[in-house]
Amino acid sequence: MINHLTDPVQADAGGADFARVRRIVKTDEFSSVFRLRPVQKTPHFVLYARTNDLPHARLGVVAAKRFAPRAVTRNTIKRVTREIFRCSALQNVDCIVRLSRPVNSKDGPATTAQLKRELRAEIVRLFAAPACKAG
Repeated sequence: MINHLTDPVQADAGGADFARVRRIVKTDEFSSVFRLRPVQKTPHFVLYARTNDLPHARLGVVAAKRFAPRAVTRNTIKRVTREIFRCSALQNVDCIVRLSRPVNSKDGPATTAQLKRELRAEIVRLFAAPACKAG
């Protein structure tokens, strides 16, 4: 059995986890992807994508507090997005998923099963975009 924490090849490549090399973390990397037109839109999300020179895909998630006032909701969005990204067979592409419309308010429940299902369905649709698959 491979220990993902001690195996440097698995830790660098990303594999089933969400290693640092699979993330877009620098401001200039985010900016270079945001300069492009959105690839796909859903009722709550916008996907930006561009090819990269790496042998793997990278992901950035932007969930603003004004669209999801509760941290629980923002964390759920990020968690679901990362999970779907890990399961997608994407080739050398940088993807940024940005929350673009409010998903709930401070008065309503932070997360519900229905909200999670709806968000998951939208994110799956985003990663099915031709620009993501054509890497």
